[in-house]
Amino acid sequence: MAAGPTTAEKSGASTSKGSSDGPSRTGARNGKFRVPGARVLLIALAVLALVAGGVWALYGSTWFRVERVKTYGTSVLTPREVEEVAAVPVGAPLVSLDTEAVEARLRQRLPRIEAVDVVRSWPHGIGLKVTERKPVLLMKKGGKFVEVDATGTPFATVDTAPRGVPLLVLDAASSPSLRRFDADRLLREAVRVRGELPAEIARNTRVVRVTSYDSVTLELTRGRSVFWGSGEHGPVKARVLTALLKATPKAGHFDVSAPTAPASSGS
Repeated sequence: MAAGPTTAEKSGASTSKGSSDGPSRTGARNGKFRVPGARVLLIALAVLALVAGGVWALYGSTWFRVERVKTYGTSVLTPREVEEVAAVPVGAPLVSLDTEAVEARLRQRLPRIEAVDVVRSWPHGIGLKVTERKPVLLMKKGGKFVEVDATGTPFATVDTAPRGVPLLVLDAASSPSLRRFDADRLLREAVRVRGELPAEIARNTRVVRVTSYDSVTLELTRGRSVFWGSGEHGPVKARVLTALLKATPKAGHFDVSAPTAPASSGS
């Protein structure tokens, strides 16, 4: 009678079976041994092709090139002046245009420009949105006029005075306060006074005369004058002057340097 398998043989058979079946089933179940399929590879290739195609379209093709430049917002300047200084390279890729360099070039070479925004207009356009400085005062220089904006910055010289802009006369050479308040400071004070005038009074102001920091005089239409004093308390002085002009329309001289004690006189 044949003897059955020994205990050692049974143990070896069991171990061999486990080694053959166990890890194989576990690996298949957990996916540790899966090889990437063709579908994943195709997706990766498609994404790469899209990226390469996009780069080529933006930089290498003729689809997105600068073909036209248009200027908006000019009043004194002409679009042609702006576009010549902007020097936008026609035919260059739209995406690679250095808009900051164009903006800096325009502000540097055309001081009349206060702000400019260079905008891409896909697929072929560039827009130049310009904001020009507005003169609030004029300074006479020879036979010409220097325009000064609301920040006190002289920005352009013109042959003809713009209509409705007062002339600034700085006559402070003999003022004792000139050492403390130089010409630039007095210019800013004059701009400050002009900016605080009500619209109707501003329209009727022909000259802003400054002889010292605390001596500003307005020369209005019809030979009228206003002693404003310093630039301090401007809004209050403006309201008081408006009331005086209405209360004494035939007066020729007004004093609002001390707004709590205003005066008018003459005819």
